[in-house]
Amino acid sequence: MTIPFLIDTDSGSDDAVAILMALRHPDIDVRAITVVAGNVPLDQGVVNALYFSELCDADLPVFAGADRPLLRDYVSADWFHGADGLGDWGDRYKPRRSHAREAHAVDAIIETARSTPGLVIVTLGPLTNLALALRKAPDIAPLVARCIVMGGAACTNGNVTPAAEYNIWCDPEAARIVFRSGLPLEMIGWEFSTGDFVLSPADIEAVRAINTPFADFTIDCNRTGMIGYEIQTGEIGISLPDGVAMAAAIDPSICIAKSAHYVDVECDSELTRGMTVVDKLNLADDARNAPVWRALLSNRSKPVICWDLDAARWKQMLSELLR
Repeated sequence: MTIPFLIDTDSGSDDAVAILMALRHPDIDVRAITVVAGNVPLDQGVVNALYFSELCDADLPVFAGADRPLLRDYVSADWFHGADGLGDWGDRYKPRRSHAREAHAVDAIIETARSTPGLVIVTLGPLTNLALALRKAPDIAPLVARCIVMGGAACTNGNVTPAAEYNIWCDPEAARIVFRSGLPLEMIGWEFSTGDFVLSPADIEAVRAINTPFADFTIDCNRTGMIGYEIQTGEIGISLPDGVAMAAAIDPSICIAKSAHYVDVECDSELTRGMTVVDKLNLADDARNAPVWRALLSNRSKPVICWDLDAARWKQMLSELLR
């Protein structure tokens, strides 16, 4: 029996790999792709999502959503992913279809959540679409079986500031709404896109040797991302945070250490804007702590935080799904 997925994406090069993984997995039934402004502007994100669907011969509904954060100025990540989000190959990744469905992504999320028992939502970009859906229809929160968020950094550094990861930093107010919503959240932070989780030069060579359109696309569309990652970290390889998150969405056992904790998102400080504040020591449950801290967090559900992932299994899954 297949598992229904809805994927909310900002359609960058690592999103591309994650969506290919879901579309090519025999046990995953992707019901819709909703697009949000993030890595690239909304219109480009829609074009990319249409291409991902066509590459996998999937006639999927694609819905355009929010073209800017709730309150902030929009800031793309084109310096990393390229102006088109896919390595700046010109018309190489142009879809045959040119338009998304007429409905708005927010309404598509609400309708899919209400009509699809066991729905798994996977977010790969800023959380603007999901926040707007929850604000419009808060009743959908308990209807979702799982919500995997690629975003944040659990008690560690971010990738856009020392305190914050891009998806959360881009629209922290939206992230705060989502983390306070009661959705059954599972947070896969940016920390799982460095070190052993990165496709090394040897891994890249192995993917190339698979010699399928999916494998070639995985490497080619990440060419500017590979350069950006080396500039940022000094490591040589392809960083795929969305792919890692999708692996955990498909097979939760890939996350080998996890626990539930209250999480809030910093929206007021420019220094720590978008920081995911994880109550790792469960201080909000300690009666000795200040009432303000307890009042802020202790009446909410606790997202599940992934603390460790099986890097070898994630790469094995990727290799299998690109064949």
